[in-house]
Amino acid sequence: MRCAIFALLVTASSFLGVSTQAHADALLDEVVTFTGDVLYLQTKVPGLVIGAVRGGDVAIHGVGERSDGGDAPDGDTVLRIGSITKAFTGQVLAALAADGTVSLTQTVGKTAPDLGRGADPNVAKLRLIDIATQSSGLPREVPHEHGPPDDPFAPITRDAFAEWLKTETLLFPPGTGVLYSNFAFDLLSIALSEAAKEPYPDLLKKHVTSPLGMDDTSFVLTDAQRKRFMQGHGFDGKALPNVPSGDVIVGSGGLYSTPKDLLRWMQWHLDRLSPEDAEVRMLDHAAYLVRDGLDPVSGMDESGHMDAMSLGWVVMMPEGNRPLILQKAGGLQGTFTYIAFAPTRGVAAFVAINKFDFAAAMGMAEAVNEMIATLAPR
Repeated sequence: MRCAIFALLVTASSFLGVSTQAHADALLDEVVTFTGDVLYLQTKVPGLVIGAVRGGDVAIHGVGERSDGGDAPDGDTVLRIGSITKAFTGQVLAALAADGTVSLTQTVGKTAPDLGRGADPNVAKLRLIDIATQSSGLPREVPHEHGPPDDPFAPITRDAFAEWLKTETLLFPPGTGVLYSNFAFDLLSIALSEAAKEPYPDLLKKHVTSPLGMDDTSFVLTDAQRKRFMQGHGFDGKALPNVPSGDVIVGSGGLYSTPKDLLRWMQWHLDRLSPEDAEVRMLDHAAYLVRDGLDPVSGMDESGHMDAMSLGWVVMMPEGNRPLILQKAGGLQGTFTYIAFAPTRGVAAFVAINKFDFAAAMGMAEAVNEMIATLAPR
């Protein structure tokens, strides 16, 4: 029976989707295409796009529909990357630490005094490194009312953050546990913006996207980019509107990007021995907080067991045939995403689906982790 199912998948993979390669080696193309087709058949999502980079070779494969009744997604498809945004924020922190604008251990209150004090004395001790390693003690979200349908994130404001801190206590002392928090990363982007005296989107462009030529990675879409947008769908399968994310959740989840841009970004991360940006990469990839002894640890294992935390990246130590992996998952407005790389093996991969489905999201992360092990065996 298993042989018959495998044969069916092999046959289906020959016509399901469209692949685009940039000097891809044959194995890379084969593994990416087959993994994407199998995932698409298993998850039954409207559309899926997957890609990988190994050395200088890139392969991208899209299956299904980018929008209802539209073409299959490809390398130029624009999509919401959700919480992968946090890894970009971590890189901005690394860049500002490398040039001396901030230090990893400085407190939030040093540059944002209104967010560095509160009812809990631990708020005054909250450091940038605590936020970037998800050990801030802040809740996942700042409590807020739902905004209007065309601007649902409008109630998430800096004032709302300050008001919460005035009356509430942290869930644990910073640095003693790990709890996934969007609230924290938005505080981080505010603190970085204040330290550099520039709007956070400008900082991201200056230190990350512009130097790498990531022209499709931004917080606001142009008319041309909207024509390439991948439509997200809710748990019920209905299309969700592409609503604005506002100017506050830029640290936690507001970015758009494309598979080509994200794999270009991965090539920068994999160039770990290059003297250019060497300190930024070193700061960004270092494992600062090991799981051992942390209490609690929550919200970190859905895409693979968290062994340590880097600057926004979840670190998974080598296991069996799988090498060391740094990874980050995201989800926003009907799109789930996952990106991962093996820094010592020169391999990275990305995948996205355009429907909210938790089982599918966990399955695609597992498939990508296995794909990296295949392309970079220990």
